[in-house]
Amino acid sequence: MTHTHKTHKLAVTAMLSAVATVLMMLEFPLPFLVPPFVKLDFSELPALLASFSLGPLYGGAVCLIKNLFCCLRSTTGCVGELGNFLLGICFVMPAGWIYRRHKSRSRALLGSVLGAVAMALLSIPINYFITYPVYSAFMPIDAIIEMYQQIRPGVNGLLECLVLFNAPFTLLKGALDVVLCLLIYKPLSPLLHR
Repeated sequence: MTHTHKTHKLAVTAMLSAVATVLMMLEFPLPFLVPPFVKLDFSELPALLASFSLGPLYGGAVCLIKNLFCCLRSTTGCVGELGNFLLGICFVMPAGWIYRRHKSRSRALLGSVLGAVAMALLSIPINYFITYPVYSAFMPIDAIIEMYQQIRPGVNGLLECLVLFNAPFTLLKGALDVVLCLLIYKPLSPLLHR
């Protein structure tokens, strides 16, 4: 890899990381689907673009960099950012690896859909064992479950909340990123590939 090629990859990674950081700060709640503290953002979109254009490790780097910057203003002791990073790499790295094997629109779609499904499924243990135990230091688990029960009475226990609410929400978030990526990847391709 030439010096110019490395410089280009670093510059694109930095640019996509900056965009991802801004998008992560522009999060918003969907209170009819999940409690208000669970928010939607499109910050995995630049990481997915990096994974397709530069390779899966660069997609993972964008996930890492945006979360490091967002840790500077974290209200969760950076555990929310840790969870976001882990879920982000579950999404963008498999998508990039599958796409790298055979670069085509169908492989990009397959990779990103499988990545979104992996992110949704892995959101359950990541939230159950990492994120929510730390959140419970700020708010009791019973109070968190009550927020889920306001949306669907009768939900019982944190694991059920994660399966019924967080995993589908995470899948929706991934699906929206997939659609947006497939819409903008080709027009941005000359900039990303130079």
